[in-house]
Amino acid sequence: MTTDNLETSREFARQIRRDALALLYHAGSGHPGGSLSSADLVAWLWQNELHYRAGEWEREDRNRLVLSKGHCVPIIYAAAGNSGLIDPSEAADLRHIGTRLQGHAHVGDTPWVETSTGSLGQGFSVSIGMAMGLRHRGIGSRVYAIVGDGEMQEGEIWEGAMCAAHHGLDNLTAILDYNKMQSDDLNENIMGIAPIVDKWRSFNWEVQEIDGHDMEQIASAVAKAKEVKGRPQMIVAHTIKGKGVSYMEGVPTWHGSAKIKKDEFITALEELGITNEDMKPYLNGTFWNGQ
Repeated sequence: MTTDNLETSREFARQIRRDALALLYHAGSGHPGGSLSSADLVAWLWQNELHYRAGEWEREDRNRLVLSKGHCVPIIYAAAGNSGLIDPSEAADLRHIGTRLQGHAHVGDTPWVETSTGSLGQGFSVSIGMAMGLRHRGIGSRVYAIVGDGEMQEGEIWEGAMCAAHHGLDNLTAILDYNKMQSDDLNENIMGIAPIVDKWRSFNWEVQEIDGHDMEQIASAVAKAKEVKGRPQMIVAHTIKGKGVSYMEGVPTWHGSAKIKKDEFITALEELGITNEDMKPYLNGTFWNGQ
């Protein structure tokens, strides 16, 4: 890691936070809280581990990213929009009937998402299959899976955890976006998942615990994970739901389906560094035209 790519990734995180919120504002619904909590994780992977750029994402030797918490796909669309994978004219299309950018990504319409996800736990299982397939074919690529803490309540997750450890999938790194909230409440009020680190270690995964908004810690954890041999790796990333927007941070009701009002959107953009001079493209849905 270098100072330059840390700062580049931090700026990319700020950019995709702004763009994900803009997508959600124009959609009139969606999931801002978990999209923002995962922004720093997505930004580092996108900038440093993946080759998701126009003309590159089809490479067979590319590393893969599976967003198992598929309802937070606006943050992936935001990254893709900044990489030339989405036409600027689609900037206001999220969740609209007949458009490509659905609330849960469809791989047939947006093949650079690797797989359709949304049903909790299933994306994680697919990432295990991808890792096994790559190893079987002798391709040295890695699979990164970002999973949500609500997914930890699914039996499929633990079946997958056993499978990946049994087969020694050291080309698989899962990252838990541990914002401690799901739906419209705290995990602990719905069904507690602690002690989550001990659980993954008991399943024979290599586990690290980090601040999921500290880019240096994210970079270091990913680098260490790549050095592990014979075991899959879990990075438990402590995050804040709604990170970056003061009125959303740590407020469960911003999990999903809450419509962002115009004044709220403007406040969020200001907090994310947008000046009055740059506000208009975000308000009229042309914010990708300059990408």
